[in-house]
Amino acid sequence: MGQITLEQVTKRFGEVDVIRPLDLVIENGEFTVFVGPSGCGKSTLLRLIAGLEDVTSGTIRIDGKDATDIAPARRGLAMVFQSYALYPHMSVRKNIAFPLKMAGIDKAEQDRRIAQAAAALNLTDYLDRRPGQLSGGQRQRVAIGRAIVREPSAFLFDEPLSNLDAALRVGMRLEISELHERLKTTMIYVTHDQVEAMTMADKIVVLRAGRIEQVGSPLELYRSPRNLFVAGFIGSPRMNVIAGAEAARHGAHTIGIRPEHIDVAADGRWQGRVGVAEHLGSDTFLHIHDTGLADTITVRAPGEVGMRHGDRVGLSPRTDQFHRFDDKGLRIS
Repeated sequence: MGQITLEQVTKRFGEVDVIRPLDLVIENGEFTVFVGPSGCGKSTLLRLIAGLEDVTSGTIRIDGKDATDIAPARRGLAMVFQSYALYPHMSVRKNIAFPLKMAGIDKAEQDRRIAQAAAALNLTDYLDRRPGQLSGGQRQRVAIGRAIVREPSAFLFDEPLSNLDAALRVGMRLEISELHERLKTTMIYVTHDQVEAMTMADKIVVLRAGRIEQVGSPLELYRSPRNLFVAGFIGSPRMNVIAGAEAARHGAHTIGIRPEHIDVAADGRWQGRVGVAEHLGSDTFLHIHDTGLADTITVRAPGEVGMRHGDRVGLSPRTDQFHRFDDKGLRIS
């Protein structure tokens, strides 16, 4: 079990509305990611679900039961924070066992759960070490192990990879995704990194200023963004946005096109000058200026493309890949 339902949930700090009335259903076993810019309310929403913040109004249900006023420890949820929050004087085994000991779980059951979690997280050989003897990624796995042994109905992750370097982030991202596949437990994951959202989620919830802008699978949001905000937030590099006469030709106030849907072609209908060319091996991202369409048009080209700073270039957009938006920034179907 692990279905979580939010019904007209709000949160206000003083006179500031941090979470405006929202409804959301997170299905049992689903990996849901809350994503959005800093200050959008994603961590606050997670803390409301966990019970670490009181809702101002609305209802939170866990497996159909009203949990709005239930204490955090009784909600059957386990939270993994940005900081590892490990006890430095305790071994890995004792850190993982701590919530079980506090809950009065007998020693044999503690040992069973610890062994199971350690095996799932490749920590078996590190159980007798202290946190100071581990890498950042290993310490994060210990924090996750401490959550796993509680056997919760859902895991709540609050930007758990933000303290790791780039290589460790990629590795831990894969490990958490694999863990979800093995456990089949509901997971809610907060991040500002849309790449993490796209690669990990079954469902993405895009937030802005305490409101839900769109909910859907990664590909749904990528292919059919509801508005300009979602279009610009989902995708890396971000979607190119063009207004004016070019957009009007296609019956829109603004059109968007992703970098991979623009081809380099000498006789292209758009002409410009190469600014920065980012060579990444398999791909090259060309940042094109002087097109008369936008300050910069970003193009995703093959890695071996021979363009340099200052080169003139023709661009051929795939018009069937245009996203059209009205004067309010809403998608035109």
